[in-house]
Amino acid sequence: MENNITFKDIKKSNYSSIYHLIYHHEKLSKQEIANQLNLSLPTVTQNLVRLENEGLIEKSGQFESSVGRRAAAYAICPQARVSIGVEIEKKSVQIVAIDLRGHAVQQEKLVMEYAEEEHYYKSLSQAVQAFISKLEVKKEQVLGIGFAVQGLTSNNGQNITYGKILISTGLNIDVFAQYLPYPCSFLHDAKCAATTELWVRDDIGDAVYLSIGPHLGGAIIINGQIYMGKEGHSGTVEHMTVNAEGPACYCGKRGCMETYSSVNALLKEEESLPFFFEKVRSNVPSYTNRWDAFLEYLAISINNIHLVLNRDFILGGHLSPYLTEEDMDTLHEKVNGKTAFPSNEAFIFISRSAANGVPMGAAIPFIQTFLNKI
Repeated sequence: MENNITFKDIKKSNYSSIYHLIYHHEKLSKQEIANQLNLSLPTVTQNLVRLENEGLIEKSGQFESSVGRRAAAYAICPQARVSIGVEIEKKSVQIVAIDLRGHAVQQEKLVMEYAEEEHYYKSLSQAVQAFISKLEVKKEQVLGIGFAVQGLTSNNGQNITYGKILISTGLNIDVFAQYLPYPCSFLHDAKCAATTELWVRDDIGDAVYLSIGPHLGGAIIINGQIYMGKEGHSGTVEHMTVNAEGPACYCGKRGCMETYSSVNALLKEEESLPFFFEKVRSNVPSYTNRWDAFLEYLAISINNIHLVLNRDFILGGHLSPYLTEEDMDTLHEKVNGKTAFPSNEAFIFISRSAANGVPMGAAIPFIQTFLNKI
């Protein structure tokens, strides 16, 4: 077999290996890099100089030494690049900027009523541009802007393929991209939440992620990746029928999981999650009864999905900060009471992502792409 690896490929590989090694450690010396990668010191030095000149790494103090000169410590520059995530909701917009480590460096929440009109696209784009201006970064440092939406998106992020909650089916990313000089893409909000969960945890192999916000969304995680399915709607458990005679769903059908297991299904008009859970934790009967009924329907759905996908479940979204271990115990008991295969092992867990998991998850893919290309 012919070996097509060129000198240029080897140089690129060394450059990449050195950056990624430093990325995965807090700080490293030149000698440690050479030892771990089995490279000569001149090769390491040459690449470190290049990475430093490109602003991707920096000298960050020195290592202690009992003999001779103290070695310089090298670390990545997390803010060498930033990525922007924008979560679009009915009455508000959340914008977050993350660095190369996925840490939020700036965030902002705006009150903006969604309207499928030019003035909204322009106003939001201007707000995003103003947000970026405050970061004091050069244009080329901004990797892209991900718009998290309550709808399914094409795999390339350019179009809304199913939108019945807020944004209409068929909308193209150009409505924002025409005003913004950066790569832009649409992403499904539940998939964004799952992306953040995968980023903050390295122990998820396969799982079912349920994002329980005003609306319900789901994502199937296989081998640490979000499984989109043949037409991109894998994981949309929100439209699984729980009761064919149940309440009307926005999709046009009746009794979908959405109508039983979303925050909108849980709360009455004018109620908020803090108010509701204050009543639940104070053992007010009418509220504890409603919460128990909510967990009952959630258990029915989790059991059905668990029979098909015998994997862990992660509960995220707006509801997750209010969930307790006691709630998880109740949910496990309810599922075990319904399943043909009761298990003593816990398989339903509370999300570990931050409250801004959706906009962060809209920004993370641009960071991942950049890191993969180095």
